[in-house]
Amino acid sequence: MRARLGAALLAACLSSVAGAAGEAGTLRWLVQDLPPHFHYEPGHPPQTPADLRGGGEVEGFMRLLIARMPEYRHEFVEAGTSRYELMSRGGSTLCSLFHLRTPERLEWAYFSHTYPTLVSRQLHAVVRRDNLPRMLRRRDADGSLDLGALLQRADLRGLLARDRAYGPHIDDELAHHPLPRLAVGGASNRLLDMLRAGRMDYTLEYPSVVDDYLQRVGAPGVLVSVPLQAGISTPLATVSCSRTPEGRRAIEAIDAAVRRLAAEPRREEWLRAWRGPAFDPRDLERLNRYMDERARGGPRIE
Repeated sequence: MRARLGAALLAACLSSVAGAAGEAGTLRWLVQDLPPHFHYEPGHPPQTPADLRGGGEVEGFMRLLIARMPEYRHEFVEAGTSRYELMSRGGSTLCSLFHLRTPERLEWAYFSHTYPTLVSRQLHAVVRRDNLPRMLRRRDADGSLDLGALLQRADLRGLLARDRAYGPHIDDELAHHPLPRLAVGGASNRLLDMLRAGRMDYTLEYPSVVDDYLQRVGAPGVLVSVPLQAGISTPLATVSCSRTPEGRRAIEAIDAAVRRLAAEPRREEWLRAWRGPAFDPRDLERLNRYMDERARGGPRIE
């Protein structure tokens, strides 16, 4: 009941945002169809905040932020990482909840952070079930894989998305032992299709993405996710905006909205409206600890 009440309150806030005057101007959000983190409902990019109806982690947090930024008119632009960078370097402004901070991206985007990385965001190596015994020959006692050792195996072929960052620890390993990269746009489906067809031996992905993919293609259990020792490669989820004067104002406004969220006295209501009643206890503990610190501190922008 409490979660439903929180969702209803958010819906009311979003309705008021949609009709707001937009006194501070327009904030343009980058969107991508990346289930289960962000869903296009019903099958096309959102046109207004009221179209953010899915239950994905990124989509849900975007709803929370927009509901607390009524001074802006909110628009949505579908774009991949390459286009986001091209637009930013060209003087246009977009903001994204999809992109991790990297030293290279700091050249064209401002970054702040939004919440600690959830347990569901632990990267795994994904392999076909029929190839699992070969994959696990060098697995550790706890069932996890050492990514460095995996990358050095000449008998296995891995493939990754070209424009994707995997977090500092994993990206550092990949810098020392690079894997082939494929341009796949914003979706992981193509890589998982290729893996399922046997065109490579493994890729890196979140288990929730793999589960969602297998459910949609009707092939449960064909692919298996194996945890990596450095699976949670970055401790914080991030928000970025183009490194333009307008982008600076936008990242400051988003950072302030995160701090307002953190300071709300009925925090549990929006947390459960965002992630639902079945909260992983580890996530809830880390989220509350992070939000306590965020509510006390100032802006976190770089």
